[in-house]
Order: sequence, then C-alpha cells, then structure tokens
Amino acid sequence: MIFFSERFGIDAAALEAHGALDVSLVTDLPFFIDPFLLFNSKKAIYRALHESIIAYLVFLRDKAAAGEISEALLRAWYCFPEVKQTWIGFSEKGNSGSGLGIDFARALHENLHKLFPEFGEESVTKGSHLEKVCLIREGVGRDNISDFVTNLIKDFLCKYTEELARKHLPDDQTRDVAINNSIFNYETETWESKTYRLPWADDDYVLLCPKDLLTRDENWINKLDLVRRFEEIPLAIPDGQLRGLVTNYFEKALPRHPRRHPNQREQAEAARRTILQFPQLIDYYIKVKEQRGAEATSIANEKVRLTEQLLVTQLKHLRELLQQNTEFYRVRGTTYDEAHQRVAYLKDVIENKGGHRLFYSGGVAIQRESDLQIAYRLVWPGSTSDVSTEVNDGRGPADFKISRGATDKTIVEMKLAKNTQLKRNLERQVEIYKKASDADSAIKVIMFFTAEEEERVAAILADLGLSDNKDIVLIDARNDNKPSGSKA
Repeated sequence: MIFFSERFGIDAAALEAHGALDVSLVTDLPFFIDPFLLFNSKKAIYRALHESIIAYLVFLRDKAAAGEISEALLRAWYCFPEVKQTWIGFSEKGNSGSGLGIDFARALHENLHKLFPEFGEESVTKGSHLEKVCLIREGVGRDNISDFVTNLIKDFLCKYTEELARKHLPDDQTRDVAINNSIFNYETETWESKTYRLPWADDDYVLLCPKDLLTRDENWINKLDLVRRFEEIPLAIPDGQLRGLVTNYFEKALPRHPRRHPNQREQAEAARRTILQFPQLIDYYIKVKEQRGAEATSIANEKVRLTEQLLVTQLKHLRELLQQNTEFYRVRGTTYDEAHQRVAYLKDVIENKGGHRLFYSGGVAIQRESDLQIAYRLVWPGSTSDVSTEVNDGRGPADFKISRGATDKTIVEMKLAKNTQLKRNLERQVEIYKKASDADSAIKVIMFFTAEEEERVAAILADLGLSDNKDIVLIDARNDNKPSGSKA
C-alpha cells in the first residue's frame, strides 16, 4: 500500500472532491507550497492565511527593529522542523527532511532587520510577500519557503485533513494527536499546541494538502527569475533619478574585458550586487509578478496536474505491473544482488510492460532524473535493506545507498542519456561514491528516450571499454519501439 487512498481504503474520487493530493506514504513527492498562490487566490480562506503569514513576519520585523535578539528566541520564532507528515518536498530518506535551522533563522532575521525594515508597509506592491525577504540570501530556496509556510499554516492543514478524516475514515484509522507549534499566541509570544483527529499510519499521523496551493518547480517569485529579469526591472521604476542610479551602478558592477562582453555568470553577479545596493528594486520586480498573477495560478495548476499524472496515476500503474510478479517483493541476497534484481524488474516493466508511459505526457517525453529516481524508490517497499536517497558522504551526493549494516553497501546512480556530463560521470563519479561511502559495489542506470540517445550511450561505453560491464544497466524508454497500448 503506497498511496494515502490505498492505505486508508478511501476512494481517490473522495480525495479529488476534497481537492487533496493523494500522497505517497513511501517517499516525498516533489511538490512545494507557493505562498503566492495563497496571496493570489480567489478563496477568502487562502487570502486570510496569507495575511496571517504576513502578520507573523511583521511581528518578527518589529522584534528585529527593537534590537538584536538571543539565539534562543531565534530558534523559538524562526526555526521549525520539516512537517514531514505532508509527504511533499525534498527528503534524504522517506519523508524526513532537514527543516529550518539556525542559518535560515539568521538570514531571515538579518533581512528583516537591515534590508527590509519597512516590510509589511510596502507602497509599490499590492501586498507584502514572504518571498521578498528570501530573495537575496544564498541557500534559501523553494523548499525552505515551503517548509516555513507549512509551519505557519499548520493549523489550517490539520483542520483540512481532520475534515476529510471525519467524513471518510473509521475511528480505528484515526487518532487524537497533539500537534506542537500549531498556533502562535501573540500575547505570550509563544507557539502553542492543539489536538486534532488525524489519519494514523505506521506510528505517525498524516497531513493532506490542497493541490491548488502547490507548485512543481520554482515559486512564482524566486531568485533565479529575479536575476534573469533584472534588466527589465528598471523599466518599471517611475522615478527617473532612481532608474538612472540603478542603471549606472549595474554598468559599473560589470567587469570590463577588452575582447568580450561580460558572460552570464558575471551579469548575474552584477545584478546581485545592484539589488543589494538598491533593495527597493525587489518591490518593482514583485509588482510585475503581481500583475501577472493569473498566469502564476494557471502555470502552477498545469504543472501539478502533469506531475500528479506522472508520479501518482502512472506510478500506481507501475506498482501494479511490478506486483504481477509475486516474487518481486521477496528478493534476497546481498544488497548488490537485491539492487541489481530490482533494477532488472524496473527495466522489464519500463521496456516490456508499458511502464515507459510514466515518463511521457501527451506523447512527449518528460525527461527528469528525479522521476526515474522516484520510480526506483517505489520498488523497495518490503525490503530489509536500508534505502537512503541523495546521500552525501563528503564527495558529492549519490542517488541511492543500499545498506545492511556497516559491511554490505551498494551505490545506485540514475542518469539520463542526454546528460552532457555522462561520459565524465562514468569515468569518475561512481568510483568516487564507492570510496566515499565504503560501498562494496556500485550500479549505474542510464535511461534513453530516442535511438540517437541510445547510439550516443553505446559510443561512450565503447570508448571507455565499458560496453559489457554488467554494472551499467541501460533502460529503453523509447515510445517508438513499444507495442501499442492494447498489446502492452
């Protein structure tokens, strides 16, 4: 039982009517809560949630303006664990992410204290936005923002899940759970707990999230987009003097080369320096994004729909195909044997049983290594092995480390044939991972979508003398050489 609907025996249509994502209870799905979707929603309850987020940030702003605060208060007001029970976002294993630590707290506090002391009282934009105070500091991305928002709207998510549970689940599938940090008390300036009746599985509660709060990729307001669109921002500034100062500073920040123009990296660095010098530019950037708010909702909804089709609907089908082999979930042997056998099962399903459709939408290949990784993670339930994902043992992250104790370890790497670094990776990366993790063995899985990609991989393997290496497994995900749907 992988998905919420299956584990709790609830019709997927009931989840759809509630507007909730049918989450996997094995591994996080790559969705994130985008606060702009709260701000821009037609639903009054969502807009009220966004206002409550801003109210909390204004509270933090006022505390920052009053002077430096202790690390204890930074941790109490800014640091939150990941709400792993939503089963969305990034995680290293299962659904346990790192949460929001002291580095995030200091970055947010510093921005409220020094760069945006007027936060909550903007005159350029229609509203205030959490993303604003996260646009400058490196290392603060969509997962941090999503985690922060999830914590700030936890009471809503608990009530939202509780409502569905009371309608559709029997008492023995739910429990009364006291949830820490559910509501902030502005009188005592402390977070308080509250009890909810929630779905219960595998010794933990589960929280559902409305799909119309989620995005698949970057938030609508994000740092990469800010830098990419930097040269458009001055055009939105009505103050000619400020516009001239910004343009002049940016041009001076660009390095001068006698024989070439500044490259993309140098332009991005000049943009970053200019924004630090003129942080009011962020308001004009956000104003442009507000004006295109309908586009944000439309794009997010389409990406969520597509990703849900890929990672929920088609993964259910993939799991059904795997389970047709009754021996699949009883694989034995070392971690190396087990990893190889599970790769072989996945390869067979993708190549011969229609599983390649997981990676297509409307006949077009959606080529993401993350989707292949999720598919492989799906074939591990029931194993006695420890399956860790995105493990970094000091020399770079490996996709999977399969282990049983300290002596039996196997690394599994997933790559797409179109990866421009594939040859270099084959030459160096796996051996690095083996040494870093003390793994006895390593397996490289490469998936291709066209005949040209297949030929490219074959040429690389021949050049490196690896054509017959059993630890390099090719998966054919082409859709032009498979039987039709009626025969698959």
